[in-house]
Amino acid sequence: MTRRSTPPAAAAPRPAWLAVAPYAFVTLWSGGFTAILLCLPHVEPLTLQVLRYAAVVAILLPLWLALRPPWPERAALAHLCRMGLLVQFAYFASMNLAMKAGMGAGPIALLIGLQPVAVAVLAPRVAGDPPLDARGWAGLLLGLAGAGLVIVSGSGFRNFGWVGLFFALAALACMTAGALLERRSGRATHLVTANLVMCGVALAATLPLAALLETMRVEWAPGLFAGLAWMVFVNSLISLSILFAMLRHGEAARASSVFFLVPPLAALIAWFVLGEAMTPLAMAGTAVAAIGVALVVRR
Repeated sequence: MTRRSTPPAAAAPRPAWLAVAPYAFVTLWSGGFTAILLCLPHVEPLTLQVLRYAAVVAILLPLWLALRPPWPERAALAHLCRMGLLVQFAYFASMNLAMKAGMGAGPIALLIGLQPVAVAVLAPRVAGDPPLDARGWAGLLLGLAGAGLVIVSGSGFRNFGWVGLFFALAALACMTAGALLERRSGRATHLVTANLVMCGVALAATLPLAALLETMRVEWAPGLFAGLAWMVFVNSLISLSILFAMLRHGEAARASSVFFLVPPLAALIAWFVLGEAMTPLAMAGTAVAAIGVALVVRR
């Protein structure tokens, strides 16, 4: 008697919400620049980072204790600690300091938005990716030209804007290095564990600096509550959950493909919420840079 073969199980259907997930992620992420500007009149930049990560850890620690996900092995834990220092600590501290020094939401989002271009240039040497083709080099030149137009326009460079520019470039360098490090040595880790470790490391690194360099006084105003809530729940929890879900479904490339929308979206949200306007030259530069980034990520 011949035994009937069991047909292979059908692949799980692709969730319908994945079609809009990259756009949701980019939109929510873009609002983080305005959230920081809402907070900074009421708290110093490093103290703001302490409040943010203290809140995230306070939310994630009970969740981790309830879920009891597996603890990462030593190499994965070391990688998470490095990412926590480089991205969660250094990147966000640089961005907070840049905006405190006068960088507007639109200009700093434009500079940070060049991160896919910087990664594409460096990844062949660091991660063994294919080298840039002519389209990629054209995107790089357009991205640099757009950033140059925004800088020349002076839009978003209030007070000590050039100090802000320095910190913005430092933030770009940290984010680029973090992306390259993740590409080279990233390991699969439970989302709650990864976020808890990285934010805990960032909190431990930021707290002594804030205590040493700042007064740590906080004015508990509505703007601070609104901005901090966005950074904690939307940026640190919801946005990362969307990104993690896309990674599990193989959709991370689609998030990168719409990353060029971050600068114009950030500028639009800042204009709507804060009335922060950009000059026509700065808007033109943002458009040119967005086209450049789109050329690189959509190769």
